[in-house]
This record gives sequence, C-alpha cells and structure tokens, in this order.
Amino acid sequence: MLVQIDHDIAPAPQPTVAVLGQFSRVAALPQHLPHGWRMRRIDGLDAVRPGELVVLSGATVHDVRMARAVLPQTTRVIALIDDWAAAEVVSGVLTAGADVCVRGGHPGVLAGHLVACRRRQLSERWETLDLPH
Repeated sequence: MLVQIDHDIAPAPQPTVAVLGQFSRVAALPQHLPHGWRMRRIDGLDAVRPGELVVLSGATVHDVRMARAVLPQTTRVIALIDDWAAAEVVSGVLTAGADVCVRGGHPGVLAGHLVACRRRQLSERWETLDLPH
C-alpha cells in the first residue's frame, strides 16, 4: 500500500551542472548526461544556484578552497583535473573539500560521477526531511 506522506514536498528541481573554468573540456558532456539534465557555463561562484552540481574545470586546490568557503556545504563540488596531474593534486583537491575529483578524459566518466553526486544529493534531502511521527 502506498501512502503519500506530505502534499507540500516539492519535486526535485531539474538537475543542472554549473561549469566554472575551462568550458572546452566539458563541451561533449551534455550528450552523456541523462535526459532532462542541463549544463550551463558560469563566470563565478556567485552565479551558482541552490541545488546545482558545480564542476570546477581545470580545478586547483585554491579553486576548491574558494568554492568551499563561499558555497553552502550541501552544494556538490566536482573537481575536473588534467589526466596527467600529480597524485598530490588529486589528494589536495579532495582534502580542500571537493566531493569528487575526476581526471580529464572521456565525458562519460564525468557524467557517471555527476549522476552519483545527484543521487547522494537527493538521498540527503530525504534524510533531512522532517516527517511527522
């Protein structure tokens, strides 16, 4: 038996990927994202909207630190780095607060990480929902 818990729960917004940095690195990403997803280019962190997944293309440790300093903790930050980046860069962006670090390469790999981030985002939304007892 299905029971509707709350009529006031809004549907999840359309998934959007906000890209800051080297846009050419993610140009082929939309064709690998699920149907209905959007991707948009942003010029700065102040343009990030609530619920968006933020890809820092060509990310550095400093970029991730800045993003974590100004964005809400619930915002997913994905660091896209060079294929040949040293292991210190990977550990550095993760330590600085990136939710995911993806080495450049096939856009399908990045899309898979974005889908996983979106699932975690939605599951946390349900975990924090204040339901009547």
